[in-house]
Amino acid sequence: MGMHTRVSRRIGSITESATLAVDAKAKALRAAGAPVIGFGAGEPDFPTPDFIVAAAVAAATEPKSHRYSPAAGQPALREAIAAKTLRDSGFEVEPHQVLVTNGGKQALYNAFAALLDPGDEVLLPAPYWTTYPESIVLAGGTPVIVPTDETTGYRTNVAQLEEYVNERTKLLVFVSPSNPTGAVYSPAEVEAIGQWAADRGLWVVTDEIYEHLVYGDAEFSSMPALAPDLQDRCVVVNGVAKTYAMTGWRVGWLIGPTDVVKAATNLQSHATSNVCNVAQAAALAAVTGDLTVVAEMRNAFDRRRQLIVGMLNEIPGVDCPMPEGAFYAYPSVKGLLHRDINGRSASSTTELAEIILEEAEVAVVPGEAFGTPGYLRLSYALGDEDIQTGVARIATLMS
Repeated sequence: MGMHTRVSRRIGSITESATLAVDAKAKALRAAGAPVIGFGAGEPDFPTPDFIVAAAVAAATEPKSHRYSPAAGQPALREAIAAKTLRDSGFEVEPHQVLVTNGGKQALYNAFAALLDPGDEVLLPAPYWTTYPESIVLAGGTPVIVPTDETTGYRTNVAQLEEYVNERTKLLVFVSPSNPTGAVYSPAEVEAIGQWAADRGLWVVTDEIYEHLVYGDAEFSSMPALAPDLQDRCVVVNGVAKTYAMTGWRVGWLIGPTDVVKAATNLQSHATSNVCNVAQAAALAAVTGDLTVVAEMRNAFDRRRQLIVGMLNEIPGVDCPMPEGAFYAYPSVKGLLHRDINGRSASSTTELAEIILEEAEVAVVPGEAFGTPGYLRLSYALGDEDIQTGVARIATLMS
């Protein structure tokens, strides 16, 4: 009997999502009356656009929404996602290559579960979003961390990736625009990495959830569109959450070769079956609607990114590159460690984040959560006033 643990080893080894944990702690303090400003969660502060909500309300009144629907997604939504993918990515896919999932996280989980066997290695550039390694390990794979830092704008390249490949490597995780850094790869870089993966016989899981959130001269490009040789070994993950301020609606999707989508659909048919029909109706309105509302939100994020980065870089000991996409700033704060902060001192960015929360009532996520100690992630998807107040509090605490 002594062999058994109460919780399985597989699940017991998962750590709670650090970003959600920081957000929960900030909300708990706020509920208790503390004026906490939270830079933790990656979600827009905008409400979901009215036309999307209206579609969901209408769907909720229809009896057919109250019944099971196909596990892979409603046919009209799968068709609309295929059309939207051609429109936004220049990548032509058939509706049967689309699997509608409960958010981008389930799409990732399904993709890794369908592709990985025990012992398979996965190249994962760091800083990485906190869910990737957990999802890979759950599927039996082994994450192999490819470290990047601010000197390359947090981007990897073919020469560096080449150093980490061996006969056990099956897959590369590729994300542009990036969470947590806001890095955006140029079309030439995307094409080169995609062609390299194709030549190497690797699979790529590419997460395009921030495709519409790019600023300045940066442009989004889709790897399977630019490297057609890769299309038979590429899974694209996307969703409506970030583009349309729909994080709570839980609709994402994956696009891939027919056999992988079929396998992932079989898994989902047992795990959750169909995504909520009301949420699918909302997603259909989002992906078939125009992008005007998205442009308005992007303009606000663009203004906020310049505000937050400018203010962060004025704090001695902080070095923050200008993010080109998504809605995160990812400053190096190594210069804030091992110094006196209100009689306290931080030996890691995890400790630094704790001190900032307790002393300045500002919630940030430490770089440890993303595989790179020495950094902090601050979302700028919150109001301009909150950004100003929050970063000013950090600056005062550090002065």
